Amino acid sequence: MNGIILPHGHYQKLESYKNSVIIFDATQKFCTAFLRIGDRTTDQMIQAARSGKQNIVEGTMASGVSSETEIKLLGVARASFEELLEDYRDDLRTHNLHLWQKDDPRILSLRQLSRKKDRTYRTYESYLNTANRELFCNTVISLIHQTNFLLDKQLQYLEQRFANSGGIRERMFQARISERKTQTEKALQLLRSVYGSLISRGDHDLARKIEKAANFLKH
Repeated sequence: MNGIILPHGHYQKLESYKNSVIIFDATQKFCTAFLRIGDRTTDQMIQAARSGKQNIVEGTMASGVSSETEIKLLGVARASFEELLEDYRDDLRTHNLHLWQKDDPRILSLRQLSRKKDRTYRTYESYLNTANRELFCNTVISLIHQTNFLLDKQLQYLEQRFANSGGIRERMFQARISERKTQTEKALQLLRSVYGSLISRGDHDLARKIEKAANFLKH
């Protein structure tokens, strides 16, 4: 059965997952600081952030048995983060605040932080300042862009892997074919041994029957 269940799980090691946790925590804080509790936008933003994170977890765990499910759920995660991205852009626009461009020195500074290993919410804590709404929004926007880039790369890899090796049905079929070939080869080796013994004893009639059985197995 080796090779049927692909390596899966270990989502905690994914850079996209690490980012998703920071985005979720930051969105919770943003909604508490800047929006009204019970506001529909609050619920939608928190749900989008949670959906992004949880679908990375679920998709990665499902990857061992279903590449299709993994691709689908990571696609849902990507869509959830895109929805959340638009919410943060809307917030900047409706409060007459500035959306920083990708070549802004502050954005470049944020990108440097993404290279740190084991980064957490604390890594960005000075940027996620509830006293500065523009800074807070642009920080999360930058994190979402980074996460979407990583998810796009993951999806491209998974789609190529699926095209090359198929899903679990194809792997199970190949495993059955491989096992059948192995068992056939073992049987042929046994028949060859018996055939040789019969020939050496001069039992040619029975040897011919063994030879016919071997030829049948080959086909």
